[in-house]
Amino acid sequence: MGLELSPAHFLYTGPLLTATPALAGLIMGPGGTLAAAGVALAVSVTTATFNQAWGTQQVYTNFLAIFLVSAASVAMSKTMHTYRQNQLDQVRRIAVAAQNVILRPVPPRLGPVRAASLGLAAETGAQVGGDLYEAVSTRYGVRLIVGDVRGKGLGALRAVAVTLGAFREAVHYEDDLVQVMHHCADALRREIAVPGTVDEVVLMEGFTTALLAQVPDEPVVHLVNRGHPPPLLLHRGEVRALMPTRPWPPFGLEDLVTASPAEPDRHPFVPGDRLLLYTDGVIEARNRDDEFFPLPKAMEAVHADTPEEFLEELHQRIVRHTGGRLADDVAMIMIDRVGKEADRPPAGG
Repeated sequence: MGLELSPAHFLYTGPLLTATPALAGLIMGPGGTLAAAGVALAVSVTTATFNQAWGTQQVYTNFLAIFLVSAASVAMSKTMHTYRQNQLDQVRRIAVAAQNVILRPVPPRLGPVRAASLGLAAETGAQVGGDLYEAVSTRYGVRLIVGDVRGKGLGALRAVAVTLGAFREAVHYEDDLVQVMHHCADALRREIAVPGTVDEVVLMEGFTTALLAQVPDEPVVHLVNRGHPPPLLLHRGEVRALMPTRPWPPFGLEDLVTASPAEPDRHPFVPGDRLLLYTDGVIEARNRDDEFFPLPKAMEAVHADTPEEFLEELHQRIVRHTGGRLADDVAMIMIDRVGKEADRPPAGG
């Protein structure tokens, strides 16, 4: 348009304007293509008026070309948009299916506890996340893990598979929960050393946080925390974070410390108590005002009979808080200790 209104207006720019909708159709959706066509038409009308070219064959030929190219570009843009969306949906389905093979729902009853798990995928993107969780009943008690590989894609998914594989094996023969944690860390370290497996950037720059828990028959819970958000204990209607007595780095960052934890932390966990293990996607979920999800407050407000119902209500509160737009994956495990006399503990309140 600047050229047409300049002293060099004798140069014919019609072909350039005609190509505008076609170029927009390659990179924009139908709406953007229509907008580009509107701009090209407006420029043509303005320049034809300024140059007093109305009534000439050149102007009407230019208008016809813009119309035909715009119509074809909109149709092409719709087709390409549908094709790309179908590809994205297919990749997302494959990613979710692969993740579901590795992450299995926890059983509703494990020894002295009732349990439930919940995993939510982020709304954006088609890559699988790095959230992991598992709960297993062993001769040492119920053992659980919740973790988060910092990163997405196949590298993160493989790190999840390696961590869970090591956990599922070690929990049955290692009586020390710290040693179970070492097995998980060693498995990831070995995997880094194999070319073409887990990307070292995923583990060293993104690292992997993990929280291991053990619930024996006695009314306590043992915890080993490797840089993960602390679990939340709901006791008589009040929520308390079970902070580690000594912070330890995530998997992959062991070189930052000279010694490892000698024994797990111990906390009371009596009948009627509920314990929530979660990934940071829960506490970092934001609303339109950029406010974090108030997880402890939400837990105190939930009144549900079973862990499954409890997690479902938490899920609904997260959805309402974020408007259904999760920026990161979410994983949670809820357990409650069942008393010897009653099979149904209080509803957490």
